[in-house]
Amino acid sequence: MNARIIVFSLAVLMLMLSSTAFPQQQSADEQAAWKLEHAYWEYVKALDLENYKKLWHPNFLAWPPSSPRPDRNDNTGWIKALMAKGLHMQSYSLEPAASQATENVVVVNYWLTQQWVDKDGNGEPRTVKLTHTWIRTPSGLQIIAAMAAPATKPDK
Repeated sequence: MNARIIVFSLAVLMLMLSSTAFPQQQSADEQAAWKLEHAYWEYVKALDLENYKKLWHPNFLAWPPSSPRPDRNDNTGWIKALMAKGLHMQSYSLEPAASQATENVVVVNYWLTQQWVDKDGNGEPRTVKLTHTWIRTPSGLQIIAAMAAPATKPDK
């Protein structure tokens, strides 16, 4: 085999291995979006709807798993519906899947496992897959689009 072909093949192999073994560093906007995702779920857990709503851009569009169609309301309906049933979020865990920053937009994808319980602590954990699209505004990053669907975590 030609030495050039061997060297080229090795270089390609090394590039492929390095790109999977050493994922790209997150941008500052991606890091900020992930911090806001954690704040988002802390607000939900605390039932702090005032601060929760500040994370949403006025022109956002969401498609929650509880809705048959996309929704443009204030996105608190799903929390209020659970509260009306006497439930509160006992715990949650957020597992990042991917993120991408492009110009003034950051898209994050993750699995969220949450457990809403009644006053006696009864309730099953539920996992959803989420996409939030954050847009940089004069007041900081805000969610302009979202979609969620039931999911299980992939095998590792």
